[in-house]
Amino acid sequence: MSDPSPQPPPRTLEHEDAAPTLNRGFVIFHDTLAMVLAGGQGERLWPLTAHRSKPAVPFGGTYRIIDFTLSNCLNSGLRKIYVLTQYKSLSLERHLKIGWDPILSPELGEWLYTVPPQLRVGERWYLGTADAVYQNIYLLENERPRRVIVLSGDHIYKMDYQKLIRYHEAKGAAATVACIEVPREAARGFGILGVDDEGRVLSFVEKPEEPRAIPGKPELSLANMGVYVFETAALTETLCSDAGAPTRHDFGHDILPMMARQGNLYAYPFLDENKKEVHYWRDIGTLDAYYEASMDLVDVHPVFNLYDRSWPIRTCPRQLPPAKTVFAQDKPGGRRGVALDSLVSGGAIISGGRVERSVLSPHVRVNSYADVRASVLMDWVDVGRYARLNRAIVDKGTRIPPGFVVGEDPERDRERFVVTERGVTVITRDMKFE
Repeated sequence: MSDPSPQPPPRTLEHEDAAPTLNRGFVIFHDTLAMVLAGGQGERLWPLTAHRSKPAVPFGGTYRIIDFTLSNCLNSGLRKIYVLTQYKSLSLERHLKIGWDPILSPELGEWLYTVPPQLRVGERWYLGTADAVYQNIYLLENERPRRVIVLSGDHIYKMDYQKLIRYHEAKGAAATVACIEVPREAARGFGILGVDDEGRVLSFVEKPEEPRAIPGKPELSLANMGVYVFETAALTETLCSDAGAPTRHDFGHDILPMMARQGNLYAYPFLDENKKEVHYWRDIGTLDAYYEASMDLVDVHPVFNLYDRSWPIRTCPRQLPPAKTVFAQDKPGGRRGVALDSLVSGGAIISGGRVERSVLSPHVRVNSYADVRASVLMDWVDVGRYARLNRAIVDKGTRIPPGFVVGEDPERDRERFVVTERGVTVITRDMKFE
């Protein structure tokens, strides 16, 4: 007799215990070297960058911004990675040493090394993104890769660089730049490309006053994503030519426009591994952009998916206890620890407080009767009893005093803290709460 018991439905990647599928068509590019630009000072992210570089800023509870670019590298089969550091790099280097070194095996020709300025070509620090690579051109001479992929360490997105490299090879390009469609009214903040029907870049203008529209799409422009593939010989030749010229020594301002004029630069349309209707790529270079990207994570159906096991986002592993909520309301006005529509990291304790639409990093504590809404709390933040936070970013180790209120009186907040154009209050532990 057949078993009358109902059978479970077939499993898909939507099931939380679905197995990763990274091995589909997966190869390791041993002849490709990745150089990640991670020396940015991040002035527009101050005060979050007061003691760390922009790529080292925490994001999404347990990650650093650079983790997304590095995860793309590993998921794409890129295992030879140089991270070019400069500004206040200790926090970043510690994170990479503890969290990323163990993933790669030098015995198998895999590695991730941080490279600070070494003054090999003169008595100067990195003058621009192109100069950072030029000053380390000896690395290319030593490794002799067939091609180099240059990446920014401060963007949030998912991208399979394998597909980019194969496109680059198929075009026979000297260089290829990944690009994304953006609204034309917002395009003034990007490098804008003009391309022909074959994908060849005809023009490249950094932050134009009148952005060029995409043919047939007058409301959109084609923007540079800060992801480049170069044939090594073409890259070294162009960098050496730029080094002696009175330029900004920047990929967007100088290198890519030069290569576009030479006629062998191609544009690669962004293929998003995030698997959403709208392509997701964020340059979180301002406090408002950082805050909005953080809020993207707490939606019921987040536009950026951290939970897709077919494209894992890696970070520094930490031994953390589970997150905990304590006190169930047993009488009117009683304490109740609750988190709604929020990311709550390991080690966090919501002790009789309320959290809604917020990101809680490891070891955060929200004490009794406190109310935290639409906020980002980094590691070891302690929110005192009866305190209220709304639309706030609170940096590591900050203690919010009992009864303190943030986000309800913007003028009062501006007297004590940094408040962005869109009304987000940023608090660090060295600020005064009087």
